[in-house]
Amino acid sequence: MKFGLSTDAVKRICAVLTEIIDDFPSQSFTNNALKDLDDLELKQRVEYLIDVLADYLPTDFEKTADILLQVKQHWDWGDENDALSGFAAWPLIDYVAVHGLNHPTLALAVLKELTSLFSAEFAIRPFITEHFDVSYKTLLVWTIDSDEHVRRLASEGIRPRLPWGKRLVQFCDDPDAIFPILERLKDDSSLYVRKSVANNLNDISKDNPDKVIALCENWNQAVTSERKWIIRHALRSLVKEGREEVFPLLGYSENVELSVSEFKLESEVVQLGKHLEVELSLSSSSRQIQKLVLDYKIHHMKANGRTSSKVFKWKNITLAAGETVSFGKQHPFKIISTRQYYEGKHSIELLINGKPFGTHTFELVF
Repeated sequence: MKFGLSTDAVKRICAVLTEIIDDFPSQSFTNNALKDLDDLELKQRVEYLIDVLADYLPTDFEKTADILLQVKQHWDWGDENDALSGFAAWPLIDYVAVHGLNHPTLALAVLKELTSLFSAEFAIRPFITEHFDVSYKTLLVWTIDSDEHVRRLASEGIRPRLPWGKRLVQFCDDPDAIFPILERLKDDSSLYVRKSVANNLNDISKDNPDKVIALCENWNQAVTSERKWIIRHALRSLVKEGREEVFPLLGYSENVELSVSEFKLESEVVQLGKHLEVELSLSSSSRQIQKLVLDYKIHHMKANGRTSSKVFKWKNITLAAGETVSFGKQHPFKIISTRQYYEGKHSIELLINGKPFGTHTFELVF
């Protein structure tokens, strides 16, 4: 993605500034912007170009804001088939977070104007941290803006754990201030906005799962199809963790009535690089159709002799009244860079709609 900020992006930044600023030294700017760019990674390129821009824009942020507020009307949007074309606007937007932090009201107006070029979700976070009151009031107003990009920014900018963004620790600890914003956006006409609402809730669920579950239970009353979509995506991390309370919210059976007639391992010893092979048979004892999510949790041995667990997806099934079904599963223990395996006792736990339905231990050997 770093190539989204290379020669073409610098040329587009230069072109828009040349259009707005009389006698802009375009050749000098281009030379300086490109001089060390190729040696840098993506976020470093953003920071580097901000530093270069600072040498060519007024030191008075009010004057710079006047320039930036004209960018959109002169902007070269780039190749519509280039997924990285929007990156060119990133340094211009994040410039505001670096050099406009002492002018929050004016800076937020600039971010609102530019966010449709490339989301201002990173640039707004320092303002939320340093100037919470004015930023929060602005976000609430943005929730009813006519521009979907601005409405999305109201949610995306205040996500506690935004990828690539500085974590907003205050909302990891207490997310209550976020909920009024999401309440206003939960039935937004734009999928672009609703995706942000779902992702925001998924962020919150990692630190405050009970609050997210309670909110989704409330939203699930007289629910629309659009809001169902938000709830499903908002709860995805909690589903993966096997939180029992979330499955009824997603339309799965709350009181599971079945027996595990067979749950066994082909072998209780697994060689690293091979597979753990599992066989499973379920029998319904209900008179109703049951919607089930089958997951399993592997409890991995750690270096200190304790275990850490990870939930893996198996399959979703609809079980008819009195029906018996059988499945097989192979879980790979292949060597990967993201996991360190240790020899010793491991276990596999069967989860159905988040509830445990049996455990088997096995030995991982090298």
